[in-house]
Amino acid sequence: MKLQKLVYYSQAWSLVWDEKPLFRERIEAWANGPVVRKLYESHKGAFEVRSCPQGDPSRLTQTQRETVDAVIGYYGEKTSQWLSDLTHREAPWREARGGLAPGERGTTEITLAAISEYYGSL
Repeated sequence: MKLQKLVYYSQAWSLVWDEKPLFRERIEAWANGPVVRKLYESHKGAFEVRSCPQGDPSRLTQTQRETVDAVIGYYGEKTSQWLSDLTHREAPWREARGGLAPGERGTTEITLAAISEYYGSL
């Protein structure tokens, strides 16, 4: 869960600071917060993630690395529950969830526009 939130915040701050997305995959508003389904499927059932065979950090630009490093520097020490709670208080996830009850499954996309608008206003 923590990896999902760090990826979400990396995307959010890339949109704000770098004015472009860090990755193309959609982010969905699941019950426990924002989730990139492709990432979830690659680590499903793993309590701890130590590597990502499909990932290649050398493909990141210097600017992208700086964004990811800044996100990890700020959010990295937070617990997965703290990060989940934070996303639940923020408009992009709440609005994408619409009228779903807490804990109810949902797969609505949290759009890049919604993310950019919200975090750009902070």
